[in-house]
Amino acid sequence: MAKTPMTLRGAELLRAELQRLKFVERPKISAALAEARSHGDLSENAEYDAARERQALVEARIRDLEAKLADAQIIDPRTLHADGRVVFGATVVLEDEAGDRATWQIVGEDEADIRAGRISVTSPIARALIGKHAGDEAVVQTPGGEKRYTILEVRYE
Repeated sequence: MAKTPMTLRGAELLRAELQRLKFVERPKISAALAEARSHGDLSENAEYDAARERQALVEARIRDLEAKLADAQIIDPRTLHADGRVVFGATVVLEDEAGDRATWQIVGEDEADIRAGRISVTSPIARALIGKHAGDEAVVQTPGGEKRYTILEVRYE
């Protein structure tokens, strides 16, 4: 199976969520199930049904997180030696045709958060930037047409 790129920060966030689910949520659900069982007839027990549904969701998320971490290729942007090229994990400062600037870090799909300045490596902007250097122009196909960006700076932080 192919490895999925992920930043060190993204892997740490997934590990923290996995720990919380295993050691906080699981015990809470077990306690809720025990409480619901103590109320008697399970066939008409809404508390029991809700706890079982929550348990199924938590267990599915635990499996999902474990699989993602097992398949992850963890990349620490601070250790990259990419000679100024835009690569996975790089932080890129761009300027569009109108002179507006934006700063994006290229991250894995699970880490993407537009509001925090992190875009997925599979996004159109990231695909247009990969392999380019500061001073290069990147053309991005958007639903509204072509958008041109000038790469002002590439950092590995």
